[in-house]
Amino acid sequence: MTKMAKITLLCVVFVDLIGQGLVFPIINTLIMDPDVAFLPKSVGMNTRHFDYGLVIGIFFLSWFLGVVYVSKVSDSIGRKNALLICLGGALAGYAITIFALYVNSLWLLILGRAITGFTAGNQPIAQAAMIDGSTDEADRDQNMGYIVTGISAGLVGGPIIGGMLSDPELLGGLASLKLPFYASFVMVLITTIMVIVFFRDIRTERTPFVFRPRDITDSLWRVTEHPTVLRIMPVYAFFMIANVTFYIFIDNYLTSAFGYGVIGGSVAMLVIGVALATSSTFLVKPVQKRLDKRRIMGISLITMVVCALAFALIPVAFLTFIPVFFFYFLFGVAYPTVLGIFSGSVSEADQGWVMGVTTATFCLAGGITSLAGGGLMSLDIRSPFYIATASAALGLLFMLLTWGTPTLRKLLARPDKS
Repeated sequence: MTKMAKITLLCVVFVDLIGQGLVFPIINTLIMDPDVAFLPKSVGMNTRHFDYGLVIGIFFLSWFLGVVYVSKVSDSIGRKNALLICLGGALAGYAITIFALYVNSLWLLILGRAITGFTAGNQPIAQAAMIDGSTDEADRDQNMGYIVTGISAGLVGGPIIGGMLSDPELLGGLASLKLPFYASFVMVLITTIMVIVFFRDIRTERTPFVFRPRDITDSLWRVTEHPTVLRIMPVYAFFMIANVTFYIFIDNYLTSAFGYGVIGGSVAMLVIGVALATSSTFLVKPVQKRLDKRRIMGISLITMVVCALAFALIPVAFLTFIPVFFFYFLFGVAYPTVLGIFSGSVSEADQGWVMGVTTATFCLAGGITSLAGGGLMSLDIRSPFYIATASAALGLLFMLLTWGTPTLRKLLARPDKS
């Protein structure tokens, strides 16, 4: 795989994650701040919490539905064509979202996020493409680290773009909550051109695509046919529930508890991005040389338990950024590690499927926790972080109980020990 092809895949993941690092703080302000007037001022805070969870939840559930088919399509029509479909959907979703902000329509905002979510399957395709171009296990894990680097760059770039383009103190009258979406639209368009020009499929095998509604469930049910994947999945599921619950409600909590707006929420996203970028770029390979993958996951899950609980209980606003940083600093090493475990547990032909399943699990967790957390925050604004704490603890428990088989021990060993 050429250097420009890898850069192109990083850009694909970058613009995908900008849609979260940029969008979440702005959506939080649109819905939670009565002065913005996106929703009528008469709408109460409990309803606003629910609406926030609804907008974010629809995005993740649409992503869950779409990723099953998009991942399958990528094995049939090639990574490149599937990436172009996803990027085209992102362009359409941003266009509808911009229009929704002009007419102050919650339902158009939901529609825009749903379309963006349904075609947001480019991350597992990029992961599978990186795996296609990997030469060995160590190269594969390093390439997975590059993917997380693209993710973290998006999380860093998103809040910076969102904060700068929406801040009147920086741009004066040009600043608005719409301008970041225009910028995102342009970046997606540029990335689309890069995919057309620089990316070529390495994997030439094709499997026929047949549309079946049952694919939504069958893709996940296929996990039962892979005993090793089945043992990995509960740990990964709780790991991702803890991650996505913590991530989705950071902005909402900081606004509700401390009165933070777009800038404060963007700072939180920036802290996450810096933590992820640092650890995923520089630490994945060195840590994996010194620690086996089981220990890496265990340390990360313990850190998630401590940090999620600390975030909810710290009474000083700026101190909450400390557990946010360490939560994602460890996550940045653990996430590419667990993706490498999944990749090593299946054959070459199933790489697209297993990467799709990991993303589908993440999306399903995001959708369910968004809808549930939005309602629970009306009862206690700390409740999502208690859920994150419990989920990480359950992931640790399942890992201790189920990751002792000979096959898994071989997968989890350090490269020099396998």
